[in-house]
Amino acid sequence: QLQASGGGSVQAGGSLRLSCAASGSSFSTYNMGWFRQAPGKEREFVGSIAWRGNRRYADSVKGRFTISRDNAKNTVYLRMDSLKPGDTAVYYCAAGRSETTYDYWGQGTLVTVSS
Repeated sequence: QLQASGGGSVQAGGSLRLSCAASGSSFSTYNMGWFRQAPGKEREFVGSIAWRGNRRYADSVKGRFTISRDNAKNTVYLRMDSLKPGDTAVYYCAAGRSETTYDYWGQGTLVTVSS
């Protein structure tokens, strides 16, 4: 089970940190991803961190967003800096054995960026 939190409202240029807490004892063996879905749009990939620690990001967030994980706390984080109105979306965390296929999804947390 995945529980995302940390969403909220922020002005453009601001920062937020999302957290995703996972239950279970095998968190460290899972690849973790962040996705988002803006109103009226399809869900899109934001970034991921593999169990080995290597990271990938969507081009739209490179240099502004940072993913990290704390295996001792079964938690993955998404640090978002220099936020733009276009980052407004519901953000979801996900877990999977593959770096491209995710089996478990959190409930989403809303991020609203105002100009």
